[in-house]
Amino acid sequence: MARGRAARAEVPRSRHAEFTPGRGRPDPVALLEGQAASRVPELMPIRYGRMAVSAFAYFRGAALPMASDLADTPRTGLVVQACGDAHLANFGLYASPERHLVFDINDFDETLPGPWEWDVKRLATSLEVAGRDNGYSGKERRSIVLGAVAAYRRAMRDFADRTTLEVWYAHADIAAVQAYFAQDLVGARRKRFSRNLAKARSRDNLGALARFAGVRDGRPRIIADPPLIVPVADLVADGTDAAEIEQQLRAVLRAYRISLEPERRVLLDQYRLVDMARKVVGVGSVGTRSWMILLLGDDEHDPLFLQAKEAGPTVLEPFLEPSEYQNAGRRVVVGQRLMQTVSDIFLGWVRVEGFDGRSRDFYLRQLRDGKFSAEVETMIPKGMRAYGELCGWTLARAHARSGDRVAIAAYLGSGPAFETAVREFAEQYADQNERDHQALLDAIGSGRITAETGL
Repeated sequence: MARGRAARAEVPRSRHAEFTPGRGRPDPVALLEGQAASRVPELMPIRYGRMAVSAFAYFRGAALPMASDLADTPRTGLVVQACGDAHLANFGLYASPERHLVFDINDFDETLPGPWEWDVKRLATSLEVAGRDNGYSGKERRSIVLGAVAAYRRAMRDFADRTTLEVWYAHADIAAVQAYFAQDLVGARRKRFSRNLAKARSRDNLGALARFAGVRDGRPRIIADPPLIVPVADLVADGTDAAEIEQQLRAVLRAYRISLEPERRVLLDQYRLVDMARKVVGVGSVGTRSWMILLLGDDEHDPLFLQAKEAGPTVLEPFLEPSEYQNAGRRVVVGQRLMQTVSDIFLGWVRVEGFDGRSRDFYLRQLRDGKFSAEVETMIPKGMRAYGELCGWTLARAHARSGDRVAIAAYLGSGPAFETAVREFAEQYADQNERDHQALLDAIGSGRITAETGL
Protein backbone atom coordinates (compact mmCIF):
# COMPACT_ATOMS: atom_id res chain seq x y z
CA MET A 1 0.00 0.00 0.00
CA ALA A 2 2.87 2.33 0.80
CA ARG A 3 4.33 1.63 -2.63
CA GLY A 4 1.06 2.58 -4.33
CA ARG A 5 0.70 5.76 -2.31
CA ALA A 6 4.28 6.73 -3.07
CA ALA A 7 3.55 6.28 -6.79
CA ARG A 8 0.49 8.51 -6.38
CA ALA A 9 2.65 11.22 -4.82
CA GLU A 10 5.19 10.98 -7.65
CA VAL A 11 2.61 10.72 -10.47
CA PRO A 12 -0.70 12.26 -9.35
CA ARG A 13 -3.69 10.52 -10.86
CA SER A 14 -4.77 13.74 -12.58
CA ARG A 15 -1.65 13.56 -14.76
CA HIS A 16 -3.08 10.61 -16.68
CA ALA A 17 -5.20 13.12 -18.56
CA GLU A 18 -2.06 14.38 -20.29
CA PHE A 19 -1.58 13.89 -24.01
CA THR A 20 0.31 16.52 -25.98
CA PRO A 21 1.74 15.30 -29.30
CA GLY A 22 4.98 17.14 -29.93
CA ARG A 23 6.56 18.30 -33.16
CA GLY A 24 8.79 15.27 -33.18
CA ARG A 25 5.88 12.83 -33.10
CA PRO A 26 6.57 10.05 -35.62
CA ASP A 27 4.45 9.92 -38.76
CA PRO A 28 1.84 7.23 -37.98
CA VAL A 29 1.68 6.10 -41.61
CA ALA A 30 5.47 5.69 -41.64
CA LEU A 31 5.22 3.52 -38.53
CA LEU A 32 2.69 1.30 -40.28
CA GLU A 33 4.88 1.12 -43.36
CA GLY A 34 7.79 0.07 -41.17
CA GLN A 35 5.77 -2.88 -39.88
CA ALA A 36 5.11 -3.93 -43.48
CA ALA A 37 8.80 -4.63 -44.08
CA SER A 38 8.60 -8.03 -42.36
CA ARG A 39 5.15 -9.02 -43.61
CA VAL A 40 3.78 -10.69 -46.73
CA PRO A 41 3.87 -7.85 -49.31
CA GLU A 42 0.82 -8.87 -51.36
CA LEU A 43 -1.37 -8.83 -48.22
CA MET A 44 -0.53 -5.32 -47.04
CA PRO A 45 -3.16 -3.60 -49.26
CA ILE A 46 -5.78 -5.68 -47.42
CA ARG A 47 -4.50 -4.39 -44.08
CA TYR A 48 -4.60 -0.77 -45.20
CA GLY A 49 -8.02 -1.28 -46.76
CA ARG A 50 -9.43 -2.70 -43.56
CA MET A 51 -7.94 0.12 -41.47
CA ALA A 52 -9.32 2.75 -43.84
CA VAL A 53 -12.96 1.73 -43.27
CA SER A 54 -13.48 3.86 -40.14
CA ALA A 55 -11.67 5.60 -37.31
CA PHE A 56 -12.34 2.56 -35.10
CA ALA A 57 -11.01 0.15 -37.73
CA TYR A 58 -7.90 2.31 -37.98
CA PHE A 59 -7.53 2.30 -34.18
CA ARG A 60 -7.65 -1.50 -34.10
CA GLY A 61 -4.69 -1.72 -36.44
CA ALA A 62 -2.72 1.19 -34.95
CA ALA A 63 -1.30 -0.43 -31.80
CA LEU A 64 2.22 0.71 -32.74
CA PRO A 65 1.44 4.44 -33.17
CA MET A 66 -0.42 4.43 -29.85
CA ALA A 67 2.40 2.60 -28.06
CA SER A 68 4.76 5.26 -29.40
CA ASP A 69 2.49 7.96 -27.97
CA LEU A 70 1.98 6.22 -24.63
CA ALA A 71 5.74 6.04 -24.17
CA ASP A 72 5.72 9.81 -23.56
CA THR A 73 2.89 9.76 -20.99
CA PRO A 74 3.31 9.56 -17.17
CA ARG A 75 4.04 6.13 -15.68
CA THR A 76 3.45 4.91 -12.15
CA GLY A 77 6.34 2.45 -12.31
CA LEU A 78 4.02 -0.44 -11.39
CA VAL A 79 4.44 -3.25 -13.92
CA VAL A 80 2.10 -6.05 -14.94
CA GLN A 81 1.95 -8.53 -17.79
CA ALA A 82 0.35 -6.10 -20.24
CA CYS A 83 -1.83 -7.13 -23.18
CA GLY A 84 -0.37 -4.36 -25.34
CA ASP A 85 -3.53 -4.13 -27.48
CA ALA A 86 -6.43 -4.10 -25.02
CA HIS A 87 -9.09 -2.51 -27.23
CA LEU A 88 -12.67 -3.65 -26.69
CA ALA A 89 -12.76 -5.93 -29.78
CA ASN A 90 -9.91 -8.00 -28.32
CA PHE A 91 -12.18 -9.22 -25.52
CA GLY A 92 -14.76 -11.93 -26.03
CA LEU A 93 -15.95 -15.47 -25.51
CA TYR A 94 -14.04 -18.67 -26.11
CA ALA A 95 -14.31 -22.29 -25.02
CA SER A 96 -12.44 -23.49 -21.94
CA PRO A 97 -10.88 -26.98 -21.82
CA GLU A 98 -13.98 -28.02 -19.85
CA ARG A 99 -16.08 -26.86 -22.85
CA HIS A 100 -17.61 -23.93 -20.97
CA LEU A 101 -17.82 -20.51 -22.59
CA VAL A 102 -15.75 -17.94 -20.70
CA PHE A 103 -15.19 -14.21 -21.24
CA ASP A 104 -11.62 -12.94 -21.34
CA ILE A 105 -8.98 -11.12 -23.34
CA ASN A 106 -8.40 -13.14 -26.50
CA ASP A 107 -5.49 -11.51 -28.36
CA PHE A 108 -1.92 -11.48 -27.05
CA ASP A 109 0.29 -10.76 -30.05
CA GLU A 110 1.65 -7.63 -28.33
CA THR A 111 1.89 -8.89 -24.75
CA LEU A 112 4.89 -7.88 -22.65
CA PRO A 113 5.56 -6.81 -19.05
CA GLY A 114 4.74 -3.11 -18.99
CA PRO A 115 2.75 -0.28 -17.38
CA TRP A 116 -0.75 -1.33 -16.38
CA GLU A 117 -2.09 2.11 -17.23
CA TRP A 118 -1.21 1.70 -20.93
CA ASP A 119 -3.72 -1.13 -21.26
CA VAL A 120 -6.38 0.87 -19.40
CA LYS A 121 -5.87 3.89 -21.66
CA ARG A 122 -6.08 1.78 -24.82
CA LEU A 123 -9.31 0.17 -23.61
CA ALA A 124 -10.80 3.52 -22.61
CA THR A 125 -9.84 5.17 -25.89
CA SER A 126 -11.27 2.28 -27.91
CA LEU A 127 -14.63 2.84 -26.21
CA GLU A 128 -14.50 6.57 -26.99
CA VAL A 129 -13.57 5.91 -30.64
CA ALA A 130 -16.22 3.19 -31.06
CA GLY A 131 -18.82 5.44 -29.45
CA ARG A 132 -18.04 8.20 -31.95
CA ASP A 133 -18.27 5.76 -34.85
CA ASN A 134 -21.67 4.64 -33.55
CA GLY A 135 -22.94 8.20 -33.32
CA TYR A 136 -23.28 8.34 -29.53
CA SER A 137 -23.57 11.74 -27.85
CA GLY A 138 -20.70 13.19 -25.86
CA LYS A 139 -22.58 12.55 -22.63
CA GLU A 140 -23.14 8.89 -23.55
CA ARG A 141 -19.48 8.39 -24.47
CA ARG A 142 -18.27 9.97 -21.23
CA SER A 143 -20.57 7.68 -19.25
CA ILE A 144 -19.24 4.60 -21.11
CA VAL A 145 -15.56 5.46 -20.60
CA LEU A 146 -16.00 6.45 -16.97
CA GLY A 147 -17.95 3.24 -16.32
CA ALA A 148 -15.25 0.99 -17.80
CA VAL A 149 -12.35 2.61 -15.94
CA ALA A 150 -14.34 2.75 -12.69
CA ALA A 151 -15.05 -0.99 -13.10
CA TYR A 152 -11.30 -1.56 -13.45
CA ARG A 153 -10.62 0.45 -10.29
CA ARG A 154 -13.32 -1.27 -8.23
CA ALA A 155 -12.23 -4.71 -9.42
CA MET A 156 -8.57 -4.06 -8.60
CA ARG A 157 -9.50 -2.91 -5.11
CA ASP A 158 -11.59 -6.06 -4.71
CA PHE A 159 -8.74 -8.28 -5.91
CA ALA A 160 -6.39 -6.52 -3.48
CA ASP A 161 -8.53 -7.91 -0.64
CA ARG A 162 -8.55 -11.46 -2.00
CA THR A 163 -6.03 -14.24 -1.53
CA THR A 164 -3.62 -15.02 -4.34
CA LEU A 165 -5.42 -18.26 -5.21
CA GLU A 166 -8.80 -16.52 -5.26
CA VAL A 167 -7.42 -14.06 -7.82
CA TRP A 168 -6.07 -16.86 -10.00
CA TYR A 169 -9.35 -18.78 -9.89
CA ALA A 170 -11.52 -15.72 -10.64
CA HIS A 171 -13.14 -15.80 -14.08
CA ALA A 172 -16.24 -14.73 -15.95
CA ASP A 173 -18.13 -17.72 -17.34
CA ILE A 174 -21.20 -17.35 -19.49
CA ALA A 175 -23.55 -17.44 -16.49
CA ALA A 176 -21.70 -14.46 -14.97
CA VAL A 177 -21.83 -12.61 -18.29
CA GLN A 178 -25.58 -13.20 -18.60
CA ALA A 179 -26.10 -11.96 -15.04
CA TYR A 180 -24.02 -8.86 -15.83
CA PHE A 181 -26.23 -7.98 -18.78
CA ALA A 182 -29.52 -9.14 -17.21
CA GLN A 183 -31.11 -5.68 -17.08
CA ASP A 184 -30.26 -4.95 -20.70
CA LEU A 185 -31.27 -8.33 -22.11
CA VAL A 186 -34.95 -7.89 -22.78
CA GLY A 187 -37.03 -8.59 -25.84
CA ALA A 188 -35.11 -8.60 -29.12
CA ARG A 189 -31.75 -8.08 -27.39
CA ARG A 190 -32.23 -11.23 -25.33
CA LYS A 191 -32.97 -13.20 -28.51
CA ARG A 192 -29.93 -11.73 -30.24
CA PHE A 193 -27.74 -12.61 -27.25
CA SER A 194 -29.04 -16.19 -27.31
CA ARG A 195 -28.32 -16.45 -31.05
CA ASN A 196 -24.79 -15.19 -30.48
CA LEU A 197 -24.24 -17.77 -27.74
CA ALA A 198 -25.44 -20.52 -30.06
CA LYS A 199 -23.11 -19.17 -32.73
CA ALA A 200 -20.16 -19.21 -30.34
CA ARG A 201 -20.90 -22.79 -29.28
CA SER A 202 -21.01 -23.85 -32.94
CA ARG A 203 -17.49 -22.52 -33.50
CA ASP A 204 -15.84 -25.82 -32.62
CA ASN A 205 -13.73 -28.06 -34.84
CA LEU A 206 -16.76 -29.59 -36.52
CA GLY A 207 -18.10 -26.10 -37.18
CA ALA A 208 -14.75 -25.05 -38.61
CA LEU A 209 -14.77 -28.14 -40.86
CA ALA A 210 -18.19 -27.20 -42.22
CA ARG A 211 -17.15 -23.56 -42.65
CA PHE A 212 -13.71 -23.93 -44.22
CA ALA A 213 -13.50 -27.41 -45.77
CA GLY A 214 -15.10 -29.46 -48.51
CA VAL A 215 -14.49 -32.79 -50.23
CA ARG A 216 -12.10 -33.02 -53.16
CA ASP A 217 -10.99 -36.30 -54.74
CA GLY A 218 -12.83 -38.10 -51.95
CA ARG A 219 -10.85 -36.37 -49.18
CA PRO A 220 -11.56 -33.33 -46.98
CA ARG A 221 -9.73 -30.24 -48.24
CA ILE A 222 -9.68 -26.59 -47.20
CA ILE A 223 -11.79 -24.52 -49.61
CA ALA A 224 -9.95 -21.70 -51.35
CA ASP A 225 -11.29 -18.16 -50.88
CA PRO A 226 -8.48 -16.01 -52.30
CA PRO A 227 -6.86 -13.85 -51.18
CA LEU A 228 -8.23 -14.50 -47.67
CA ILE A 229 -7.80 -18.29 -47.69
CA VAL A 230 -5.29 -19.84 -50.09
CA PRO A 231 -4.38 -23.56 -49.89
CA VAL A 232 -0.66 -24.23 -49.99
CA ALA A 233 -0.89 -25.88 -53.40
CA ASP A 234 -2.40 -22.68 -54.85
CA LEU A 235 0.11 -20.22 -53.42
CA VAL A 236 2.65 -20.59 -56.21
CA ALA A 237 2.57 -21.88 -59.75
CA ASP A 238 5.80 -23.85 -59.38
CA GLY A 239 5.06 -27.20 -57.80
CA THR A 240 8.55 -27.38 -56.29
CA ASP A 241 7.94 -24.16 -54.35
CA ALA A 242 4.60 -25.44 -53.12
CA ALA A 243 6.28 -28.63 -51.95
CA GLU A 244 8.89 -26.55 -50.14
CA ILE A 245 6.22 -24.53 -48.31
CA GLU A 246 4.44 -27.73 -47.32
CA GLN A 247 7.72 -29.17 -46.04
CA GLN A 248 8.31 -26.04 -43.96
CA LEU A 249 4.84 -26.24 -42.44
CA ARG A 250 5.36 -29.89 -41.61
CA ALA A 251 8.54 -28.81 -39.83
CA VAL A 252 6.45 -26.27 -37.89
CA LEU A 253 4.12 -29.07 -36.74
CA ARG A 254 6.99 -31.35 -35.72
CA ALA A 255 8.71 -28.65 -33.70
CA TYR A 256 5.40 -27.52 -32.19
CA ARG A 257 4.72 -31.06 -31.00
CA ILE A 258 7.88 -30.95 -28.90
CA SER A 259 6.70 -27.77 -27.12
CA LEU A 260 3.56 -29.52 -25.85
CA GLU A 261 3.28 -31.34 -22.54
CA PRO A 262 3.66 -35.15 -22.92
CA GLU A 263 -0.07 -35.87 -22.50
CA ARG A 264 -0.91 -33.28 -25.19
CA ARG A 265 1.55 -34.95 -27.56
CA VAL A 266 -0.32 -38.23 -27.12
CA LEU A 267 -3.52 -36.39 -28.04
CA LEU A 268 -1.96 -34.66 -31.06
CA ASP A 269 -0.46 -37.94 -32.30
CA GLN A 270 -3.94 -39.36 -32.76
CA TYR A 271 -4.47 -36.94 -35.65
CA ARG A 272 -2.98 -36.99 -39.14
CA LEU A 273 -2.25 -33.97 -41.32
CA VAL A 274 -4.73 -33.54 -44.19
CA ASP A 275 -4.40 -30.01 -45.61
CA MET A 276 -2.93 -26.53 -44.99
CA ALA A 277 -3.75 -23.03 -46.20
CA ARG A 278 -2.68 -19.44 -45.65
CA LYS A 279 -5.35 -17.33 -43.92
CA VAL A 280 -5.67 -13.57 -43.56
CA VAL A 281 -6.64 -12.67 -39.98
CA GLY A 282 -7.73 -9.59 -38.05
CA VAL A 283 -6.87 -5.99 -38.86
CA GLY A 284 -3.53 -5.19 -37.27
CA SER A 285 -2.26 -8.73 -37.90
CA VAL A 286 -2.90 -8.74 -41.65
CA GLY A 287 0.33 -9.54 -43.46
CA THR A 288 1.80 -11.73 -40.75
CA ARG A 289 2.08 -15.35 -41.81
CA SER A 290 -0.93 -17.23 -40.56
CA TRP A 291 -1.78 -20.79 -41.52
CA MET A 292 -4.81 -23.03 -41.15
CA ILE A 293 -3.88 -26.67 -40.53
CA LEU A 294 -6.51 -29.38 -40.91
CA LEU A 295 -5.93 -32.71 -39.18
CA LEU A 296 -8.24 -35.72 -38.92
CA GLY A 297 -8.53 -38.39 -36.27
CA ASP A 298 -10.53 -41.59 -36.78
CA ASP A 299 -12.49 -40.23 -39.74
CA GLU A 300 -13.81 -37.08 -41.39
CA HIS A 301 -16.12 -36.49 -38.39
CA ASP A 302 -13.11 -36.18 -36.05
CA PRO A 303 -11.34 -32.99 -37.19
CA LEU A 304 -8.79 -30.80 -35.46
CA PHE A 305 -8.25 -27.33 -36.92
CA LEU A 306 -5.10 -25.57 -35.76
CA GLN A 307 -3.91 -22.07 -36.50
CA ALA A 308 -0.19 -21.34 -36.77
CA LYS A 309 0.32 -17.59 -36.48
CA GLU A 310 3.61 -15.80 -36.93
CA ALA A 311 4.88 -13.97 -33.84
CA GLY A 312 7.26 -11.05 -34.12
CA PRO A 313 8.49 -8.33 -31.80
CA THR A 314 5.71 -6.66 -29.82
CA VAL A 315 4.86 -3.03 -30.55
CA LEU A 316 5.72 -2.30 -26.89
CA GLU A 317 9.30 -3.53 -27.15
CA PRO A 318 10.87 -0.36 -28.63
CA PHE A 319 9.66 1.56 -25.57
CA LEU A 320 10.13 -0.99 -22.75
CA GLU A 321 12.56 -3.67 -21.64
CA PRO A 322 12.89 -6.44 -24.25
CA SER A 323 11.18 -9.75 -23.63
CA GLU A 324 13.08 -12.30 -21.60
CA TYR A 325 12.08 -14.86 -24.24
CA GLN A 326 14.09 -14.98 -27.45
CA ASN A 327 11.28 -16.87 -29.14
CA ALA A 328 8.44 -14.41 -29.84
CA GLY A 329 5.96 -17.28 -29.99
CA ARG A 330 6.89 -18.29 -26.46
CA ARG A 331 6.47 -14.64 -25.38
CA VAL A 332 2.88 -14.73 -26.66
CA VAL A 333 2.07 -18.09 -25.07
CA VAL A 334 3.53 -17.22 -21.66
CA GLY A 335 1.75 -13.86 -21.67
CA GLN A 336 -1.54 -15.49 -22.60
CA ARG A 337 -1.25 -18.07 -19.84
CA LEU A 338 -0.41 -15.35 -17.32
CA MET A 339 -3.38 -13.15 -18.24
CA GLN A 340 -6.10 -15.70 -19.03
CA THR A 341 -7.79 -17.83 -16.38
CA VAL A 342 -7.94 -20.79 -18.76
CA SER A 343 -6.21 -21.27 -22.10
CA ASP A 344 -6.40 -23.57 -25.11
CA ILE A 345 -4.93 -27.03 -24.43
CA PHE A 346 -3.19 -26.91 -27.83
CA LEU A 347 -1.43 -23.60 -27.17
CA GLY A 348 2.26 -23.92 -28.06
CA TRP A 349 5.17 -22.21 -29.80
CA VAL A 350 7.89 -23.00 -32.29
CA ARG A 351 10.84 -21.52 -34.18
CA VAL A 352 11.58 -22.76 -37.68
CA GLU A 353 14.80 -22.02 -39.52
CA GLY A 354 14.74 -21.21 -43.23
CA PHE A 355 11.03 -20.38 -43.43
CA ASP A 356 10.70 -18.00 -46.40
CA GLY A 357 14.47 -17.65 -46.30
CA ARG A 358 14.79 -16.73 -42.61
CA SER A 359 14.12 -17.88 -39.08
CA ARG A 360 10.50 -17.32 -37.98
CA ASP A 361 8.62 -17.80 -34.73
CA PHE A 362 5.04 -19.07 -34.56
CA TYR A 363 2.49 -19.87 -31.90
CA LEU A 364 -0.25 -22.44 -32.45
CA ARG A 365 -3.73 -22.89 -31.04
CA GLN A 366 -7.11 -24.24 -32.10
CA LEU A 367 -8.87 -22.23 -34.78
CA ARG A 368 -12.10 -20.47 -33.69
CA ASP A 369 -12.60 -22.70 -30.63
CA GLY A 370 -15.79 -21.05 -29.37
CA LYS A 371 -14.24 -17.67 -30.06
CA PHE A 372 -16.76 -14.89 -30.43
CA SER A 373 -16.47 -11.10 -30.07
CA ALA A 374 -19.26 -8.62 -29.55
CA GLU A 375 -20.72 -6.76 -32.54
CA VAL A 376 -19.46 -3.31 -31.58
CA GLU A 377 -21.21 -1.54 -34.47
CA THR A 378 -24.71 -2.66 -33.37
CA MET A 379 -24.40 -1.84 -29.66
CA ILE A 380 -26.68 0.70 -28.06
CA PRO A 381 -25.02 3.10 -25.58
CA LYS A 382 -26.37 1.28 -22.53
CA GLY A 383 -25.10 -2.02 -23.88
CA MET A 384 -21.65 -0.63 -24.64
CA ARG A 385 -21.42 0.76 -21.12
CA ALA A 386 -22.19 -2.67 -19.65
CA TYR A 387 -19.75 -4.31 -22.07
CA GLY A 388 -17.05 -1.75 -21.21
CA GLU A 389 -17.52 -2.44 -17.52
CA LEU A 390 -17.15 -6.17 -18.14
CA CYS A 391 -13.94 -5.51 -20.10
CA GLY A 392 -12.67 -3.26 -17.28
CA TRP A 393 -13.26 -5.99 -14.71
CA THR A 394 -11.60 -8.57 -16.94
CA LEU A 395 -8.54 -6.41 -17.56
CA ALA A 396 -8.13 -5.78 -13.82
CA ARG A 397 -8.32 -9.51 -13.13
CA ALA A 398 -5.67 -10.18 -15.79
CA HIS A 399 -3.36 -7.51 -14.34
CA ALA A 400 -3.94 -8.69 -10.76
CA ARG A 401 -2.55 -12.12 -11.66
CA SER A 402 0.95 -10.82 -12.45
CA GLY A 403 1.24 -7.35 -10.90
CA ASP A 404 1.22 -5.91 -7.40
CA ARG A 405 -2.55 -5.66 -7.07
CA VAL A 406 -2.34 -4.08 -3.61
CA ALA A 407 -0.03 -1.29 -4.81
CA ILE A 408 -2.17 -0.61 -7.89
CA ALA A 409 -5.33 -0.55 -5.78
CA ALA A 410 -3.71 1.87 -3.33
CA TYR A 411 -2.68 4.08 -6.23
CA LEU A 412 -6.19 4.10 -7.70
CA GLY A 413 -7.85 4.90 -4.38
CA SER A 414 -11.57 4.94 -3.63
CA GLY A 415 -12.52 8.07 -5.56
CA PRO A 416 -13.04 8.85 -9.27
CA ALA A 417 -9.81 10.83 -9.83
CA PHE A 418 -8.19 8.21 -12.08
CA GLU A 419 -11.20 7.48 -14.30
CA THR A 420 -11.85 11.21 -14.71
CA ALA A 421 -8.29 11.74 -15.93
CA VAL A 422 -8.36 8.73 -18.27
CA ARG A 423 -11.68 9.87 -19.75
CA GLU A 424 -10.05 13.19 -20.64
CA PHE A 425 -7.07 11.34 -22.14
CA ALA A 426 -9.43 9.16 -24.19
CA GLU A 427 -11.16 12.20 -25.66
CA GLN A 428 -7.87 13.83 -26.63
CA TYR A 429 -6.45 10.64 -28.08
CA ALA A 430 -9.63 9.92 -30.04
CA ASP A 431 -9.15 13.32 -31.68
CA GLN A 432 -5.59 12.32 -32.56
CA ASN A 433 -6.80 8.97 -33.85
CA GLU A 434 -9.17 10.75 -36.24
CA ARG A 435 -6.30 12.87 -37.55
CA ASP A 436 -4.18 9.75 -38.00
CA HIS A 437 -7.01 7.95 -39.79
CA GLN A 438 -7.30 10.90 -42.14
CA ALA A 439 -3.54 10.75 -42.72
CA LEU A 440 -3.96 7.13 -43.81
CA LEU A 441 -6.79 8.09 -46.16
CA ASP A 442 -4.62 10.89 -47.60
CA ALA A 443 -1.74 8.45 -48.12
CA ILE A 444 -4.09 6.12 -49.97
CA GLY A 445 -5.52 8.96 -52.03
CA SER A 446 -2.07 10.23 -53.03
CA GLY A 447 -0.90 6.78 -54.07
CA ARG A 448 1.74 6.63 -51.33
CA ILE A 449 0.26 3.31 -50.24
CA THR A 450 -2.13 0.91 -51.93
CA ALA A 451 -5.32 -0.23 -50.24
CA GLU A 452 -7.74 -2.97 -51.22
CA THR A 453 -11.23 -2.59 -49.82
CA GLY A 454 -14.04 -5.03 -49.25
CA LEU A 455 -11.83 -7.89 -47.99
